[in-house]
Amino acid sequence: MDYGIPVTLDLPFADAVDRVRAALAEQGFGILTEIDVQATLKAKIGADIEDYLILGACNPPLAHRALQADRHIGLLLPCNVVVRSADGDPGRTVVEAMDPQLMVSVTGRPELAPVAEEAGARLRAALGSLTAG
Repeated sequence: MDYGIPVTLDLPFADAVDRVRAALAEQGFGILTEIDVQATLKAKIGADIEDYLILGACNPPLAHRALQADRHIGLLLPCNVVVRSADGDPGRTVVEAMDPQLMVSVTGRPELAPVAEEAGARLRAALGSLTAG
């Protein structure tokens, strides 16, 4: 099973991050967490990697529905969205969202399927809007 929903943008990293935030907001997702992986790895172990940001996106009504179906599902929330510079090209950025179908496949709980389907559709719409026009 593919566990990500990818898109590559012809935009520098900082511009892509702004567009991703706006696209997620349009689909009802707020950003609960933000991890600057590049800065963290540099500070903690001296490693140098490309710009790499993990956004913890949450759509509260969908999260509530998922938690009603399975209280343990919080282990798989929020929906992670990665924004990272494309290898060797500062003008291109890769955006990848976690496929919410993982909630269903990992837990084996079919009652999570409608939530995963809606979350996936919203994430795909957000990422699709980044390349539209």
